[in-house]
Amino acid sequence: MKRLGRLFPDALAGRIVLLLTTAILVANLIALVVLGFQQQRFDRQASEDREIERIAALVPAMEAVNARVRQVIARDASTRFARVSVDDVPLLNATGSDSRSRYIAQGLADTLGRDDLAVAIIDRLPPRGSPDHRSAFRKERVIGISVRLSAREGQGAWLNVMTSGASPRPGRVDGKPFLTILGLSLLCVLGMGFVLARRLTKPLGQLSEAAQAAGRGDRSARVPEEGPREMREAARAFNAMQIEISQFDAERMRMLAAVGHDLRTPMTSLRIRAEMVDDDQQREAMVRTLDEMTVMADGLVSYAREGQDGEKMQTLDLGPLLTQLCADRGAVCDAASNVRVTGRRVGLLRAFGNLVDNALRYGQDATVSLSRDRQVAIVRITDSGPGIPPDRLEDMFRPFTRGDDSRNIETGGAGLGLSIAQTIILAHGGRITLENRAEGGLCATVTLPLQPAQDPAPRL
Repeated sequence: MKRLGRLFPDALAGRIVLLLTTAILVANLIALVVLGFQQQRFDRQASEDREIERIAALVPAMEAVNARVRQVIARDASTRFARVSVDDVPLLNATGSDSRSRYIAQGLADTLGRDDLAVAIIDRLPPRGSPDHRSAFRKERVIGISVRLSAREGQGAWLNVMTSGASPRPGRVDGKPFLTILGLSLLCVLGMGFVLARRLTKPLGQLSEAAQAAGRGDRSARVPEEGPREMREAARAFNAMQIEISQFDAERMRMLAAVGHDLRTPMTSLRIRAEMVDDDQQREAMVRTLDEMTVMADGLVSYAREGQDGEKMQTLDLGPLLTQLCADRGAVCDAASNVRVTGRRVGLLRAFGNLVDNALRYGQDATVSLSRDRQVAIVRITDSGPGIPPDRLEDMFRPFTRGDDSRNIETGGAGLGLSIAQTIILAHGGRITLENRAEGGLCATVTLPLQPAQDPAPRL
């Protein structure tokens, strides 16, 4: 079953084409078998019609001559397929009940205008002297015919015929025309089927890509509402779901921004009061706690702000952008040239800046590389730090999650840097992943869709 499953196409279009191919082959094979049977039946009927015509021609000729000439005519009329004789007694006394016997008898009766004849299917042993003469299993079924001849010279006679029919054609159809017709039908139907399958599966592919993008957090992903009715309804439902989720995210971001903004005023007031405490140790503890709360509030505001689309999209060359970013932060940069994306400059600077800052803070160094692969730009930020436990890699993108569980602002921020970076990258239709390096340290990989190639301007 597993081997059969490997041969079965995985794509829907491939399965439709395979189904059409199988249906055409089975239908043509059935037609070939039916045609073979029909050809055998027609050949047999044609052979029987020839025998009727032959006997119908023999009877008047024999009735016109004497007994000696009748024997000569019977001997000359015999062939390897038929034995003709003129005897005093009939070979058969009655017509058989099968359809073939009745058909031949009726044909002879209509042609000769008489009914003193008999036709039946009988068994005949092979000729004497052959190895199969005594074998009952080697009997040959032949057509026996007896026709009364008019009396001549005072003696009646019977024309007896045993025939296996004229030389029949083999019971098969010529393969060349069949294969030609089969090949042409396959080409025509499979060509149309492939086009139809592509048209049917294209909306499914678009829905799958949009669903994957939505799963990565891209709320701008939409599906064209085209194709069959069911696909239009599915696309319409998906787009409506994306709009509702976008509205929910926007409301959530506004709430976070409002909470972070409203927390600043009371925390500023508390800081002023804490500065007035006489106990130095208690004052320092209070100020440190308020600084941590301020970092968290500022992080909330930044996180909410980066979830908005206030900045306009523009064409950006990532090489110079990353080179300047690394120069400002003291990181190593190896950027390919002419890697262009469509995005928001400030937002991408914030996302890549957070990743570089994390590498410098937790890994003591940062190396940034830029390359391209097919339709995406690939940015890798690596460090030589301790890395992150594998079971916590996915959790690091959640808000307020840090590699260092303490809330000490000396060792890190509020745990929103990666969340902000992921929000920005997803809003650009990209993806961000974390993985531990085999040689030690962490690697953050960002992929962004490249700017579509522009058609050259027409010459005037």
